[in-house]
Amino acid sequence: MEEVKQSQDLEYEQKKKEAEEYYKSIKSVKCPAFNGGEVFFTSEGFNHILYRIKRQERERRAQLTRFRLLPLAKELLEKTNTFQECEEYNEQVLVSRHKKKEWQPLLIKDWGFVAVIGNKRIKVVVKRAGKNGQRQFHSVIPYWNTKYYRDIRVIRNTSKGNVVEEI
Repeated sequence: MEEVKQSQDLEYEQKKKEAEEYYKSIKSVKCPAFNGGEVFFTSEGFNHILYRIKRQERERRAQLTRFRLLPLAKELLEKTNTFQECEEYNEQVLVSRHKKKEWQPLLIKDWGFVAVIGNKRIKVVVKRAGKNGQRQFHSVIPYWNTKYYRDIRVIRNTSKGNVVEEI
């Protein structure tokens, strides 16, 4: 039993390392939805794949799913002309100002891109902090993970078999 766990841990670490190397190789992509503007792949985006919030790691199965979706996320951002979701909100953010750290409200804007790529329905989230901040990749998820009832009905009717295994 212990050997199986060690084997799974080694496999997970290998997949994580491969995903991190791939992620770091991307740097940025030009997105037609932003008139050719760049979307940067920062360490914050990769950390969000690993963690829900600070110090609360996602389940390994969920991380592995997101690792596999990274190439599709890049492809989606390079090809899409429109976003399906857009949200603006204020958030308290720790910023450096005159060599001091302080909390300030900052306007956050999120865009959600949904598409079917390679027989997989995914959602990519891009985030921008501040009016002049850079657009950053924030997350990629299989799009059947939803909290809205209207979406659950559609997913149930269009999915076959175990949706997680289809990835």
